[in-house]
Amino acid sequence: MTLGKNAGGLYWMFRYLERAENTARLLEAGWYIALTHANNGTNEWESILTTAGMNEAYLEKHESFEAASAINFLLRDKSNSSSVMSAIEAARSNARMVRTALSGEVWEAVNECWMELKAALARPVTERNLHETLMMVRNRTSVVRGALHGTMLRNDIYAFSRLGTFLERADNTARILDVKYYVLLPSASFVGSSIDNVQWEVILRSVSAERSYHWLNGGDLTPQGIAEFLILDKRMPRSLAFCCTKISQYLGLLEEEYGQRQESQIQAERICARVSSASVEAIFDEGLHEFLAEFLADAARLSGLIETDFKFYG
Repeated sequence: MTLGKNAGGLYWMFRYLERAENTARLLEAGWYIALTHANNGTNEWESILTTAGMNEAYLEKHESFEAASAINFLLRDKSNSSSVMSAIEAARSNARMVRTALSGEVWEAVNECWMELKAALARPVTERNLHETLMMVRNRTSVVRGALHGTMLRNDIYAFSRLGTFLERADNTARILDVKYYVLLPSASFVGSSIDNVQWEVILRSVSAERSYHWLNGGDLTPQGIAEFLILDKRMPRSLAFCCTKISQYLGLLEEEYGQRQESQIQAERICARVSSASVEAIFDEGLHEFLAEFLADAARLSGLIETDFKFYG
């Protein structure tokens, strides 16, 4: 049985790695929007910061939403606890704490990720080298994930690692959809317009779902279709339905390992049932924002229950 402190270290190590990658993906989406809407670029950076939950922290240091300031705040600002570099450092710190629970390959992948990004982010990132830097973030975090998949036993250590990944991923997808609906769309008059369609497509790009969505739906780009894909499609590895299924699966594995059913497992099954029984029509009738806000609140409660049930800080 993994000690609670180690379980928490594994869980948060992979939450932070996923957070770094998600921030990089979101930043790339903002960069793309700014390139395609040059006249309103600064507004798009505000949207990206709002989606990442960093708007207030950003405004404490900056007066306007300029590209250079936003990019470096999201990527490398040490005062921003959710920047990519801060997340990678937190992941490495947790990895050091649980090093004996990790395979040598996983530890080396985390350490190399930290060293390469520390060097790359030692200087301000410009729009010229932004794409290359973001690719590095995605590639290095993918190497860690690959090492986990390829070298770790499918036991409680693996389960806690995957729980952190999928809770963070579900939270990210829900926030991106929610902010798109209320922030990225300038006005109700833009619904269905080419501007609206471009912005929805950017949302797909930010979760690496653009190509798979078009494979399944052709050129039929609609808010309802995209919401259904990112919320309900269990084939899509960043959808809420997929993440919920995986969270329940790994909590079930922990039940088998420890011989005890926990309150967190009941909460996960409740969330899964709500998502699985939903239809996109019902979600839009209820209100997309209301559905996502409830999902985010349920996910936050689930995270707290996991920490309590498995005594992360006990």
